[in-house]
Amino acid sequence: MLINEEDVPALARGCAVLGTGGGGDVRTGALAARRAIRAHGGVPLVRLADLPDDALVLPLSGIGAPTVSHEMIHGEDEPERVAKEVERIFGRPPSAVMTSEIGGSNGVAPVAWAARLGLPLLDADGMGRAFPEVQMVSMYVAGLPADLVIMSDVAGNVVTIRPVDGLWSERMARAVCVAAGSSALMADYILPAVQARGAVIEGTVTRALAVGRATEHAADPLRALQDELQARRLITGKLTDVERRTTGGFVRGAAVIEGTGADRGRTLTLELQNENLVALEDGRVRAIVPDLITVVDTETANAIQTEGLRYGQRVTVLAWACDPLWRTRKGLETAGPAAFGYDFPYVPVEELA
Repeated sequence: MLINEEDVPALARGCAVLGTGGGGDVRTGALAARRAIRAHGGVPLVRLADLPDDALVLPLSGIGAPTVSHEMIHGEDEPERVAKEVERIFGRPPSAVMTSEIGGSNGVAPVAWAARLGLPLLDADGMGRAFPEVQMVSMYVAGLPADLVIMSDVAGNVVTIRPVDGLWSERMARAVCVAAGSSALMADYILPAVQARGAVIEGTVTRALAVGRATEHAADPLRALQDELQARRLITGKLTDVERRTTGGFVRGAAVIEGTGADRGRTLTLELQNENLVALEDGRVRAIVPDLITVVDTETANAIQTEGLRYGQRVTVLAWACDPLWRTRKGLETAGPAAFGYDFPYVPVEELA
């Protein structure tokens, strides 16, 4: 399959939904992808099975606070600088680009990065959604060493980090990100295809395209999206309070939705750290990480990122099951409620909702 300019809008819509509020504003990633495709041609979408064992997979993502990346857009030279550093370290160039997280702009912008590098895009990612921290990827859960992180920023700086483990990769990369203005391009878990097999979540670019296309020409976009995701509707209502602050390279805060129509009299609170982490109603958990929680426009079913939440918006909150990998013991240790400081036990959304 070739990702062409006409595929970008559906990919962007799907990535926005899978971003659970984070991953960066898809509009900037979509603009970059369309511009790069016009300049360099369509991007081949390949499976891991299509790559030889020694093919070097280059996971790329933006790291930082979405509120910052919305204004400080990645430079066109950042992917080239990272790729050159990879070739210097490994003695050979990368063979394919992979998005580290399929959610938000981080799921769309890799199309642009792959096009500029003249490489295919791998139909896989490390999350199946978006998460805020560096170690919250399937490769870490699979036990692969997080011993190399390469970062570049808009000023042209290139930083190579040799962390001792995944938790240190988050601490070190976050410090560099903050120094760069809370936005940078990052490559981590650079690995040959043979190691990627079984350690990444496959088919997620195709999945994002299917989610994005589900609402095209639909008479009831919200129902079409809910059916495609097999999602639970937590509430439909109006945003009555939004609180956000950018600190430590993250956006943190909360949003309050008061129910309307059939949900009148109900109130749902979302707590966030770049992404929507937990949905609470009267102190009771309705959905919680690592399951996915997304806010969408009630009329169009377009996802609204955390930085786009505004008082008065008419929204619906959807929640659905994460990839099974995140429900394993190691997956929950890495990106479950306790990893974000919550003392709520994890209960699958299909039981809570």
